[in-house]
Amino acid sequence: MKDRSRKPQDQPLIDKSTIEMRYNQINPNEPDDGLDIRFSHVHLYVDEVCETSAYKEFEYSLNLFHENYDEMTAGEGTDEVKESGHLSVDVGRRLWQSITKQNMDDNNSMEDFASHGRDVVKQLIAGFGFRVTGCHTTPHTNTVVVTSKDPNGIQIIVSAMKRDGGNDVDVEEANAAVEDNDYHHFDPSNITRFYQAHSKRQGIAVLAFEVKHSLEGIFQRYAEHHPELVPKEFKNGPVVYDNEARIFEVFAYYKGEKGTSSADEGTMLRFIEPIIGAANTCKLPGVVSVDASFSHCHPAFFDHWVSNVISRTEFLDTLKDTLYFTPKVDFNAGVVAAGEAQIESTVTGNTSSLNAEDGSSALSDQSQIYLPINNALTRVGHVHGFLEEIGQGVQHIASRVDDIISFVQEANDRRKIFGEGFTFLNIPRSYYGVLTKEMLRKGLDNIKDSSGKKSDDVLSLECAHAIFEVCAAEGVLLDDSSVDLDISGSTIQKILDSKISLDHKEEYLQNREEVVEIILHSRYVNMYNLLRNHLSEKSYIAIVRNQILVDVQTDDLLFQIFTSNILQRKPQDESPFFEFIQRVCSECLGPDGCPKKVKPGCGGFGIRNFLTLFLSIEVTKAMLAASNAKRDGKKNEYEFAKRKVQLFTDQLNESNPLLTEISEAMTKEGRARDEIMLSYKEGRKEDATVWEHVAEKEATAKSLANDLLMECNMKYQRLMRELRESQEGIMLTDRECES
Repeated sequence: MKDRSRKPQDQPLIDKSTIEMRYNQINPNEPDDGLDIRFSHVHLYVDEVCETSAYKEFEYSLNLFHENYDEMTAGEGTDEVKESGHLSVDVGRRLWQSITKQNMDDNNSMEDFASHGRDVVKQLIAGFGFRVTGCHTTPHTNTVVVTSKDPNGIQIIVSAMKRDGGNDVDVEEANAAVEDNDYHHFDPSNITRFYQAHSKRQGIAVLAFEVKHSLEGIFQRYAEHHPELVPKEFKNGPVVYDNEARIFEVFAYYKGEKGTSSADEGTMLRFIEPIIGAANTCKLPGVVSVDASFSHCHPAFFDHWVSNVISRTEFLDTLKDTLYFTPKVDFNAGVVAAGEAQIESTVTGNTSSLNAEDGSSALSDQSQIYLPINNALTRVGHVHGFLEEIGQGVQHIASRVDDIISFVQEANDRRKIFGEGFTFLNIPRSYYGVLTKEMLRKGLDNIKDSSGKKSDDVLSLECAHAIFEVCAAEGVLLDDSSVDLDISGSTIQKILDSKISLDHKEEYLQNREEVVEIILHSRYVNMYNLLRNHLSEKSYIAIVRNQILVDVQTDDLLFQIFTSNILQRKPQDESPFFEFIQRVCSECLGPDGCPKKVKPGCGGFGIRNFLTLFLSIEVTKAMLAASNAKRDGKKNEYEFAKRKVQLFTDQLNESNPLLTEISEAMTKEGRARDEIMLSYKEGRKEDATVWEHVAEKEATAKSLANDLLMECNMKYQRLMRELRESQEGIMLTDRECES
């Protein structure tokens, strides 16, 4: 069968959209040589890394800030506010200014924060409370290791040439420097090679795994099945660093198809087999430990690493041949389409033997590897742009945290206080909920009731219309019909009491309390329909305010958020980003009445949010284009960008209920297949037959919803194409008039 992922075309090469969950793909007869593999670290190559002492001075100022802030605010605020991680921005900015003698009005305003042109190490230190815990220096390079407060959690290694404008490197001098360095992975030539293969861009250059007693087998399989991917330095096998570790490195991707193309010399995979008794927490040989003092830092752990590639199936085959990784989930074109842009994605990985006793163990486990892999199907959109602009590579790094609401709230507050850190992708408010006249008319009982039973309407359509118009006119509603997050119920009531027309006042007053509650509830109505009473109103509002995404599979929850691009030199450059998630695993009992073991990856991979991610990337880019066009007085470009934002938002609104149906059907189908396996294993053939019917029913429901999603995506593909063609016509006319 021809591989559709090989080459993007002007039109999507698809005839039917499918989402497929894969079960038990590992062949029990296939040898795995006892492969014990886990996440180790990611290695970034960037334009500049400061001396370690400079980062330590920055950390000292931040720790001093937190000490003083805690003293200043002791006894203030509620326990709930303190637990949320919320900081007073006004108090914090004044304190930070007094510590640093920095004028916070100069290039540090909350509104003017720019994600591009930043030092990613300082971003991690200020934004998330991470610290530099290791370093390595050569005559030509600086390297630091950045971690969260858990030494066994994520490790982000960052290296750069010791040169101003690190993207402009003397290749001959760098290659000659190899002899000055005892550790090959810190050779300057690695940085120059990556930059040359990566369009001279910064990036996430190495994905590193720790293995035990299986490095030789990995080398043998690469040498046998994929010798083109083995660099010359490792043709004879792993490199041994006495008393530290053995290391084997390979190129991650082919430029095209195996047998007809050479290795892509950009991204690499690194395998580390530590020597028993090696002292350092960071297992990469040559790293020197650095003392670090953490303040207000959440532990974070790798969850999955995502690549954008030309040939998705080729990378999948390579990982299967060498690491015995097998596909877990397919997100095909029906799920991931934003306007004209369409991609396919497959999550592959190992099958961990983890049997976590509780959520804490599942949080910190690093033995379950998930590697989502994307390829573009059309010549527009983020993945295609990434591949065209910088080549194949790591799109983003996803990590787990224990409390994402406080993690993100604190990151947003820190950015506003310190003028350093991260912004996050823009998620349309309609994802969470907006007010409609229909909601006002139906009332809370109908809005909240998931049983399908209908209660009597609360308001007449005319009164609902009048209330809605007052809210819109008086600033209760924003332009997209979402309710102001900072407005109180008493303020809404005062506005309606004074502005509602006499024709509808009596009806309004009879239902005033419920009307106000409906308006406030609309801020997160979509989230409530997913999670019901599992969260408090304050938690819901924090999710909306911080633009956190939510997904549900069975009783498991997945919270997600994506940073804006990192390692950008200029706005709108394609570049990687970070994702942070929280997996909330349901507490289920087994047949014996004891709690079931927590399974890795509970909550899935955000099936509902996969489309939201790509739509939000496009929305963020369109919003930036609109802002730039408005600033430059380019009216046509401004209107075009605004219409793009609206189309992407409309697509999200129309797709969301379909994605929910698909997610629920997939979850039920997966549960049924688990029961089928268990029934056969225990000799209950009649039960297995019943569950087979359930699986078939849910598979059919999934397919029907999937077809509707495809129709929706095709509709917006057409609308976006028409908008683009219209804009091209306007621009052509303008050029003709100018000439």
